[in-house]
Amino acid sequence: MLNVNDLNVFYGNFEALHSVSLTIGAGEIVALLGANGAGKSTTINTISGLTELRGGTMTYDGADLAAMPAHERVARGVIQVPEGRKLFPFMTILDNLLIGSFSEGTRARRAETLEMVYELFPKLAERRNQLAGTLSGGEQQMCAVARGLMAQPKILMLDEPSLGLAPIMVETIFEAIVKINKLGTSILLVEQNVLYALEIANRGYVVETGRTVLQGTSAELSSNEELRKAYLGL
Repeated sequence: MLNVNDLNVFYGNFEALHSVSLTIGAGEIVALLGANGAGKSTTINTISGLTELRGGTMTYDGADLAAMPAHERVARGVIQVPEGRKLFPFMTILDNLLIGSFSEGTRARRAETLEMVYELFPKLAERRNQLAGTLSGGEQQMCAVARGLMAQPKILMLDEPSLGLAPIMVETIFEAIVKINKLGTSILLVEQNVLYALEIANRGYVVETGRTVLQGTSAELSSNEELRKAYLGL
């Protein structure tokens, strides 16, 4: 289980996170919701070890996550798929995927993991030797998610996976997220598409100006009047 309590993060003199707390249990899909600039990406960057923690605590299966460098968090299975894909455009799909299993602990099962990824995203198998930069936006997102899976995550953190995608590709990505979860991977889903996120998530948190202001089951959040007015226009 991942426990995050009262995260406090600064960018220079700007306080990006003031008091963000969340938990992710084994086998859960947890949505992290909020407007642009609310602190969603900063939260998962902090969990990943990409931003410095000023205050608060983070533990994963009882270990102090905050005390670990980023590469050790990866080795423990805490994996992030960043916003904007961040692929290597002049490398093939296959090479991008192999980079995901670069750490020593994942290499032994690299062939097995690659087979699983190709089953999940058959289009990547068909185009494995194509340069990643020539793919469509949706195909690049598939590749980014697949690269994250190559690291054999226990918790997969997805930052805006539907951003800029056509509706049919959004459905494909969300269906894949559900399948990944059913394989036993916990998911932290950062997403502005509130309807899609709450449809597949078990629970969710709403962040505003660096604070956790609302939490509950997906059903509770879907029926919350404040959230419906702010994010669903209802």
